[in-house]
Amino acid sequence: MKLKLLFSCFIAAGIAVPALAQEPVDAAMVQKIREEGLNHSKVMETAFYLTDVSGPRLANSPGLIRAQKWAVNQLKTWGMSNARLESWGKFGKGWEVQKNYAAITVPYYHAIIAIPKAWTPGTNGLIKGDVMILKADSAVELEQYKGKLAGKIVIFDTKAPTERTWKIDAARYTDEELAEMANAKATPAGPRRNAPDPNAAQMASFRKLRAFRTALSQFLVDEKVGLILSQGRGTDGTVFTTNGASYADTAKAVAPELETSSEDYQRILRLLKGGQPVQLEAEIKTQFITDDLQGYDVVAEIPGTDKKLKNQVVMIGGHLDSWHAATGATDNAAGSAVMLEAMRILKAINFKPKRTIRIALWSSEEQGLFGSRGYVANHFGDPKTMELKPEQAKLSAYYNLDNGTGKIRGVYLQGDSAAAPIFKAWLEPFKDLGATTLTIRNTGGTDHLSFDAVGIPGFQFIQDAIDYGTRTHHSNQDTYDRLIEDDLKQAATIVASFVYHTSQRAEMIPRKELPKPQPAR
Repeated sequence: MKLKLLFSCFIAAGIAVPALAQEPVDAAMVQKIREEGLNHSKVMETAFYLTDVSGPRLANSPGLIRAQKWAVNQLKTWGMSNARLESWGKFGKGWEVQKNYAAITVPYYHAIIAIPKAWTPGTNGLIKGDVMILKADSAVELEQYKGKLAGKIVIFDTKAPTERTWKIDAARYTDEELAEMANAKATPAGPRRNAPDPNAAQMASFRKLRAFRTALSQFLVDEKVGLILSQGRGTDGTVFTTNGASYADTAKAVAPELETSSEDYQRILRLLKGGQPVQLEAEIKTQFITDDLQGYDVVAEIPGTDKKLKNQVVMIGGHLDSWHAATGATDNAAGSAVMLEAMRILKAINFKPKRTIRIALWSSEEQGLFGSRGYVANHFGDPKTMELKPEQAKLSAYYNLDNGTGKIRGVYLQGDSAAAPIFKAWLEPFKDLGATTLTIRNTGGTDHLSFDAVGIPGFQFIQDAIDYGTRTHHSNQDTYDRLIEDDLKQAATIVASFVYHTSQRAEMIPRKELPKPQPAR
């Protein structure tokens, strides 16, 4: 009766069921995993070392290197094999903030919330001066400022944010929202991530704006401006950070730039527009790291023991790099800590897998999934040509976690309907922990896409959003304090169980049709 009901549910959800045999679940092992993961967890200790101890983990920065080395050593301590840093290719310059001070001094003293944009230079000592509004929408209008900006502090006439981002309550999926996800129909793959808008007029406008911004940046460098203030995205003291220059070792120089909270930015603008002089002092020191331009991933394994299956692999991972305004707790020390904890759980219960289990903590995800894409290209194949390597056929599945601190609620099937009955059975023991939902939908923006692009089953777990999009994602609020311990314990326990069952399953996880080549634009 249960099997018939299960079959009906998949048909209703538009998920094809290739066989009616019930997927086996090892209840005794699930109980061992739950006991270790929920009652003897080390996930928060791991998160502490990745955040508070390592610091911000911008790509190729000293903070990322500290976290990578700690992770390798910890994996060795837990008894993993082949724990190492593996280069995936050239990235570019590392960068870090070594000092950041900025304050209004006239009409009164007020320390402002402001963060240097990534890969921008410092001020070369303390600078003091009047803040001036720069108004120009074209290269012609910039000419009025020629010879007048050397050493000056400039601000742009930017509108205040129209929407508040702060939420009092943590956002968790409702039963209705989860049901809507579960009932979604399979749809053809849409345009690739970041595909250009086909509208010619919009593209022309975008190119014009980009050209002006490039010209503006060069003009400010040529005029030797002392400091640029730009309004950061966010409200209520939250600043969502970005980069102000390229990480490439051949990138052109830019002027120092502070991304300022909207409240402080708008206060300065109001004063200036009201005819009140504003003076500011600032001292910013940043450092570029150029001694090693390679990018690295953390990799380690629990070797397989079955003669026939040990050369097959189950992979888990998440990206270890972050942005620089905070310590990257929810993005993505949370996911990295969960995956490390899943490996620890499996070693702690003395599990000897049939297939090899491999963890990878990616770097430079924030700049374009570079760590996972490089790893996939080196080991599995090239999505641009679909020329595949022998290892591609030996990877059963890749599981990813990268949507904040929220608990796991299910799995995005990424269009792989044949995996649905398998995952449905594997989620059954975790109904009491809130993980029940499968959706045929695709989800983007993170490292499972690198595997999916070469025909490997790659999955991201559904997670409660909490305040990920509204408060912590890429912001100065993304600290250890934002992590929810019970959610991370739950996630690590479920991941460990999925890995266990994938490693022991008679067959590999079923695959979708091989994607067509995706030539670079």
